[in-house]
Amino acid sequence: MSPKHTNNMKATFIYKIFFICITAIVSLSGCQTGDGPADNKPPNFVIIFADDLGYGDVGAYGHPTILTPNLDEMARAGQKWTNFYVAASVCTPSRAGLMTGRLPIRNGMCSSKRRVLFPDSNGGLPESEHTIASLLKTAGYATACIGKWHLGHLPRFLPTAHGFDHYFGIPYSNDMDQQFPEGVGYHEGCKDPKPGYFNPPLMRNTEIIERPAEQSTITRRYTQEAIRFMEDKRDQPFFIYLAHSMPHVPLFRSKEFENRSLRGIYGDVIEELDWSVGEILAALKRLELDEHTLVVFTSDNGPWLIFDDHGGSAGLLSGGKGGTYEGGMREPAIFWFPGTVKPQVVMDLGTTMDLLPTFCSFANIELPGDRIYDGYDLSPALKGTGGSSRDVVYYYRGTEIYALRKGAFKAHYITQGEYGGPPKTVHDPPLLFNLLLDPSEKVDIAGNHPEVLLEMQKILDEHRSGLIPAENQLEK
Repeated sequence: MSPKHTNNMKATFIYKIFFICITAIVSLSGCQTGDGPADNKPPNFVIIFADDLGYGDVGAYGHPTILTPNLDEMARAGQKWTNFYVAASVCTPSRAGLMTGRLPIRNGMCSSKRRVLFPDSNGGLPESEHTIASLLKTAGYATACIGKWHLGHLPRFLPTAHGFDHYFGIPYSNDMDQQFPEGVGYHEGCKDPKPGYFNPPLMRNTEIIERPAEQSTITRRYTQEAIRFMEDKRDQPFFIYLAHSMPHVPLFRSKEFENRSLRGIYGDVIEELDWSVGEILAALKRLELDEHTLVVFTSDNGPWLIFDDHGGSAGLLSGGKGGTYEGGMREPAIFWFPGTVKPQVVMDLGTTMDLLPTFCSFANIELPGDRIYDGYDLSPALKGTGGSSRDVVYYYRGTEIYALRKGAFKAHYITQGEYGGPPKTVHDPPLLFNLLLDPSEKVDIAGNHPEVLLEMQKILDEHRSGLIPAENQLEK
C-alpha cells in the first residue's frame, strides 16, 4: 500500500470521527432543524391583531392598490392561510375567543342584544377564564398586551388581571366616548373626525396616562412599546399581544403616511400597519430572536362596509363585519417562524381559537382539563409534519348559531344584514354552499346535497346538546 493511499485512509478515518463527534454535540445541545428553536428555551410568541381589516386588504391576499411589502414578505417566508376564521364577526366576542381558545358563548362574552362592551358596561372577561397570557405565565413567560383590549375596562377585567405583566393601550374601540356637537351624527363624525369628537383613554397598566388618546400617533407608539418590551425581555421567553386600534373608524395615521396610498386614507392606515409589521420583524432579527419567535398576523373581523371608502374590502368574499357570510369572519392569517414554520400556502381550516392550544404545544404546557376548549393544535401544520385537525367552524352571531362549515360545505340556517339591510331570515331547508368552488357564496346547492345537510344537522345538534352558556357579561 502506497504512503499516499495510507494518508488518505487516515484522513478519511479522522473526518469520520470528527463528524460523529459534531453530530453528538449537536444532538446533546438540543439543536433541531425545521422543528423548533435551536435550544431548549421555549419560543417567544407575538400576535399582531388588526381591527376591522378585510380579507382583501393585504397585497398578498389580492388588493391591487394597497402596498404591504412587509406582510407580503412575511407571507412568502412563512405560511399564508386562506381558510382562517375568527370566533365572531364583531370585536368583543372575537377577542374573547382568541384570548381563551373557547367560543364566546362558553364565557359569556357575546350577546344578541348588546353585541360588544361599551364604556358604560359593567361586565368583562370572567376571572375564571384562562388566557394565553395566564397559561404562558406558568412556564415563566413575560407577557404584554399593547393596544386595544375590549374585554372589560374595569380594573378586575383589564389585561393586568388576566395574566399580562404589562398593558399599554386603549381599553375599548377608538370610536367610543363620543362627544359630537349638536347636528353631527355618528357616521359623519367617524368619517370626518375633529378634535374633541372622541375621548378614549390611553392606559398604562391600570392608570390613565392620556385622555383623549392622541390617535394620529397610536400605531407608531404601539409599535415602539412592543419593541421596547422585546428588548427588555430578550433573555427570557415572552408573549406580546399587539392589538392595533386601526383600521377601525375613525381612521388616523401619522404624518409620514398621509396621502401616501392610492387607496386614500384607508390605504394610508393599512400601509402604516404594514410598516409596523416590518419594524417588529426587523427588531426580532436585530435582537437575534427571529428564529426563536412565532409571529402571527390576523384581524378580529371583516371590514366595516357601511363606512364606504373608510372601510375595507373582503375581496371575493361576501359580506363584512357584523355578519356571518365569509367576509365577516374569514380573515388574512400569516404565520412566520424562520427555521420552524414551513413556508407554503395552507388551505386547511384554522381559527384564532386555535392559537392558545398551538402556543401551549410549542411551550410544552398542558391545557387545564377542567373545561372545554374549542381550539386545535396547529403546530403540525405549521411545521409541515401534518395538517390541521379542524374540520368544523361555527358561525355565531351573538348567542345564536347562524351558519356551520363542515369541510368544503357551509350551511346558513339564519341570515341577516350586518348593520341594517336584509332582516333576519330563518332558512328551512338551510342555504348550502361549496366554499371550495364558490367562496363568494353565490350558488345555493342545498337541493343537490340533502345528505350533507343531514350530516351537518347532526353536528349542530350534538354541539348544542353539550353546550352550557355562561352568565352573559355584555348585558350587565
